[in-house]
Amino acid sequence: MKTLKTLLFLSLGIILVGCTNDQDEPITTAVTAGTLTGGPFSFTVDGVPDMVTNITLDVSGLSGSLQTFVITDDNKNILGLPPTMAALEGVDFDGAGVGSCYIYHLAYEDGLSGLEPGMNLDNLSGDFALSNFLMVIRSGLDAGTLVGGPYQFLVDGIPDMVTDISLDGTQLNGEMQTYVITDDMGVILGLPPTLEAVLAVDFDGAGEGTCFIYHLTYSGTLMGLEAGMNVNDFQGEFDLSNSIEVNRVGLDAGVFFGGPYEFVVDGKVDNVTSISFDGANVNGEFSTFVITDADLNILGLPPTLEAVKGVDFDGAGAGVCLIWHLTYQEGLMGLEAGSNAAALRGTFALSNSIEVNRLALNAGKLEGGPYEFTVDGTPDMATGLSLDASGLNGSNQRLIITDADLNILGLPPTLEAAKGVDFDAAGEGICLIWHITYEDDIMGLEAGANAGNLQGNFALSNSIMVTRNVLNAGALEGGPFMFTVDGTPDMVSGIALDDTDVNGSNQTYVITDDLGNILGLPPTLEAVEGVDFDGAGVGVCFIWHLTYGEGLMGLAPGMNTADLQGFYDFSNSIQVTRMALAD
Repeated sequence: MKTLKTLLFLSLGIILVGCTNDQDEPITTAVTAGTLTGGPFSFTVDGVPDMVTNITLDVSGLSGSLQTFVITDDNKNILGLPPTMAALEGVDFDGAGVGSCYIYHLAYEDGLSGLEPGMNLDNLSGDFALSNFLMVIRSGLDAGTLVGGPYQFLVDGIPDMVTDISLDGTQLNGEMQTYVITDDMGVILGLPPTLEAVLAVDFDGAGEGTCFIYHLTYSGTLMGLEAGMNVNDFQGEFDLSNSIEVNRVGLDAGVFFGGPYEFVVDGKVDNVTSISFDGANVNGEFSTFVITDADLNILGLPPTLEAVKGVDFDGAGAGVCLIWHLTYQEGLMGLEAGSNAAALRGTFALSNSIEVNRLALNAGKLEGGPYEFTVDGTPDMATGLSLDASGLNGSNQRLIITDADLNILGLPPTLEAAKGVDFDAAGEGICLIWHITYEDDIMGLEAGANAGNLQGNFALSNSIMVTRNVLNAGALEGGPFMFTVDGTPDMVSGIALDDTDVNGSNQTYVITDDLGNILGLPPTLEAVEGVDFDGAGVGVCFIWHLTYGEGLMGLAPGMNTADLQGFYDFSNSIQVTRMALAD
């Protein structure tokens, strides 16, 4: 309803500002104002000019030098002073807005004070008389009263109508009427022209949210009356009834409590026994629990909370599960194991999810190495080996040493024991050091078995390689040599040693005869080239390079290389043939 407290009289420049007087009788003075007949008048403030007509003034007994008409508000404040009946009947009372006015006829003598707009009749001073008054009631537009509701519907794919709404139109006025449906921000969603049209609206189709239904009455041109506009932006003469709320509630799948859970996949049963579910607001025709992986692939559909608590998550292996509650309407598509919950089609709602993180056994991370040793009789240990135990789990742990083919060579119980292993004693080859974590059900964890055949719940760490190299004396280059035993010194020259892969803590050169008997041990290549082979007489010599470890036995002139004992390696040999002088 539109209310104005200021009325502009355009006719004759007369200004009204409001109007009433509870006075029933004209003020009695020496003058008389006559009697007004007509009305009472009742207008609707609707933008259409409203004038009083058929007013008469009985002038019997009228006296007073001056006369005028007076219009007041309901507090006797003077709004206008139309000088004549014609001027009075030219006043547009619609422009004054909602309220009540009183029309008087006034007779008075010169010297009357207080007779001007904005003054009050009670403050007139002088010789005057007021007639009876005529009432002008300016009523606002009235859109009536809607009866029914509020309504609350479930958005479930089933049509929802406001079947018992009605309109009390006892006070209804205005040239035009319609119904208006808005959202909770006043935005117009629809304009059903009749109550029957309102009753046919399917509110389920609007989805979740709140609607308001109004009845609207208006006159003339109302701007902003269209879908998508806001009722707060209407411009024109109008009135909105009370509203009826329609609350469209979505499906509610309830709330889970508990978790998140973290289990180790170790062959032991893991259940979410402490999980709970608040289903106080659950709605929908059907419901079930759903277990998915992290990508929402449906793994299972336990029908009850007890069934959920009975699920063994250890059996699912490492990964992440999500537990949900689902409520839905008939016709839901895609609800089956192997499908994806993101592809469900129909009317449904999922609760919050509870995460179940299934951790695989973790053996930690070995650090150190790789190691490379020479098999030379000197103990070789992986002393710099360490274990990063971040995330380590499992009931049992130990170290494993395998060969390159994963054959188990040893099972040191601790890191310190692994660091005490002498890899030199294993001879040439490659070892791998692992850390293992395992449960009591493991099978095949024993020396001589193969780690590739382990069975049970276990995890192996990364491996650290230990390479065990044999002694390498290198390769001699040069020769062969052939000399004549003629009393002239004969030395070898141009001999070289390719020592790219030479190792071992000790090296020397060895000269033998053709039976392996040691003739000499030149310590350097220069010493070898200083040997006079002519002095050895007729025969065959062999030059070798030898690398060896500490404690080599039998390395002396007169001994035979076949009797050497210890860790050593000979290079290839260079032959020196000493021929007799021809006759």
